[in-house]
Amino acid sequence: MERKDRPFDVIGQLAALRRYARSLVRNSDEAEDLVHDALVRAFEKRKSFRSGGNLRTWLLSILHNAHIDRLRRNRSLTRRHDEAAVEAEQSLPAGQEHAVRLQQVRDAFFDLPEEQREALHLVAIEDLSYQEAAQALGIPVGTLMSRISRARAQLREFEEKTPRVSHLRIIGGNGNESN
Repeated sequence: MERKDRPFDVIGQLAALRRYARSLVRNSDEAEDLVHDALVRAFEKRKSFRSGGNLRTWLLSILHNAHIDRLRRNRSLTRRHDEAAVEAEQSLPAGQEHAVRLQQVRDAFFDLPEEQREALHLVAIEDLSYQEAAQALGIPVGTLMSRISRARAQLREFEEKTPRVSHLRIIGGNGNESN
């Protein structure tokens, strides 16, 4: 029963929309979200509603289409996640030693003089060409190359000096662990 003075009165249709949404998704919270999405769509497309048309049918149709769109989106997302999981390695080795080593390399990088660090960062991390990096820093290409060479030499020296064994030790256990 619609009022003649307000042909687009969706408030009177909320109960029917909520019932239908709960029937579709079987969860009250998801049903409320679905009704909300449908009402937003209806408001955006209100000009396409034919005056004299059945508002309830139109709104239920929008709700149904919103539900179908959600199902398709969820299936697509699930399929992409499943495909990504197949591509990803199923198990990863413990990363503690790697994390410690990464922190050591990071610290060594940040210990470089600023001009060497910024030059190496632009070329090695940001993947700029020597010309682009030199232009970004406002220095000649030869100066850039010299800074990068000195930075790499310092990092190589760090690599040669730093032992590969981990500083991590097992605490507890049965006493049979080697140090």
